[in-house]
Amino acid sequence: QELRRFAHAHPRREAGGGRRAVMAAPAAGGLFAESVAAALESWPALQIALENGFGGVYGQQKADWMVTAVERYFLDNADLGREEVEELLAELLDNEFDTVVEDGSVSEVAEEISTTFALCRRGQEAEVRGRIQRLVQRRRSVRVEAVMSGADGAGDEDSEEEEEDGGAEVRPLSQRTTNVH
Repeated sequence: QELRRFAHAHPRREAGGGRRAVMAAPAAGGLFAESVAAALESWPALQIALENGFGGVYGQQKADWMVTAVERYFLDNADLGREEVEELLAELLDNEFDTVVEDGSVSEVAEEISTTFALCRRGQEAEVRGRIQRLVQRRRSVRVEAVMSGADGAGDEDSEEEEEDGGAEVRPLSQRTTNVH
């Protein structure tokens, strides 16, 4: 339903003004969906939203649905630009997880998904599988944690600023000090 609302609110238009909803060539079976899932699962912003319950009790179902929504958006629209994909991802994240991302990662994820779609359409399955494998490896090697302001920030020079706006800071775990007992 959300995708339909998005597509209705953001229809593609041809030069002559007509709506453009062209079914693209099948993207190598389920390989494109697999690549979308890998891109979204390796996106720290989405994972932070999930881990912190920003999507509510159905957060994981929403994340799973995002894969289908993004895949369908590509299949229903020919020649999507990266900006259109960015807008879709940003809107889905905002609507479903009440999360606005301003770290540039929306653009990176949009580029990854757009690239794998193009590769799937050209039949370059080995390249797509390699990209999926790199995303899975990245997901395993980079864990991110949302640190609420004041949680471990004694002595942090940013802690006053964070307390003022009530925001969360995102740090790779490798930069965080942890006491192990």
